Amino acid sequence: MTADHRDAQRFARALKSLRGLAVGDALGSQFFVPAHYPSLMRRTLPPAPWGWTDDTEMAASVLAVLAEHGRIDQDALARSFAEHHDEGRAYGPAVDRLLREVRDGRDWRELASALFNGQGSWGNGAAMRIAPLGAWYADDPEQATHQAEISAYVTHQHREAVVGAMAVAATAAIVAGPERTTGPQALLDAVVEIIPRSAVQAGLRRARDMLDYGDASTVAAVLGCGRRTTAHDTVPFTLWAAARNLGDYEQALWTTARAGGDVDTTCAIVGAIVGAGPGGAPPQEWLERTEDLPAWLPDSPA
Repeated sequence: MTADHRDAQRFARALKSLRGLAVGDALGSQFFVPAHYPSLMRRTLPPAPWGWTDDTEMAASVLAVLAEHGRIDQDALARSFAEHHDEGRAYGPAVDRLLREVRDGRDWRELASALFNGQGSWGNGAAMRIAPLGAWYADDPEQATHQAEISAYVTHQHREAVVGAMAVAATAAIVAGPERTTGPQALLDAVVEIIPRSAVQAGLRRARDMLDYGDASTVAAVLGCGRRTTAHDTVPFTLWAAARNLGDYEQALWTTARAGGDVDTTCAIVGAIVGAGPGGAPPQEWLERTEDLPAWLPDSPA
């Protein structure tokens, strides 16, 4: 098999995950609208069209850079984030400012390292966009975590944000593997083993111990569900929700959305992971209600 064939397969897997991410992001964002809350409680779809947020816009840049370079090139990723930055997509204030300054010619290294008094951001933004990269590196979770770490530093340099991205990427890599037979327990075991010690890892250990819980609200009360928009308040719950609902996109998204919190981001992460795996594609009706992926996204690897 030639490298071109391998890249085409990687691109197809990552695009599949990106579609799952975009639908989750777009659907989740609808539930910030008070008029749509009854739809969430009834598990009925809110009216179309569903527009996606910064989660999808940044994830599209991740895939575009992979398609062009075959790996994460940090400078190219920073340029893509800045060039396609749409302030109307509900970016967090710190990253919104960072990308405007990158577009004005400042160095992303200086800007990202200076955030939050030099600690770097520990927000969930690096994790929300990274599952398609994991799908690109299907069955190679170690490489997925390495590339996710590199990608995170462009905007998020706090240890927890970086490890959150690594955890999501590793999960998507395992789920997207063509021979995947991993169950929920084994999946979370594998991710716990591969990521560094951190609050994210500690939360994921708790998530693994709660796989037999059926009430997502209880799990979210213990693990968090993005209400603080931090990586360690977001990633463990999303990996719990994804692991319990592999192969069932609808159930995964309703479970995630009804827990509340940072619903567009939690649904984006879960949708991207479940969407990357066998039988996990979003329903056609949901795809049709969701805004199209960005027109600038390439349709094949370079």
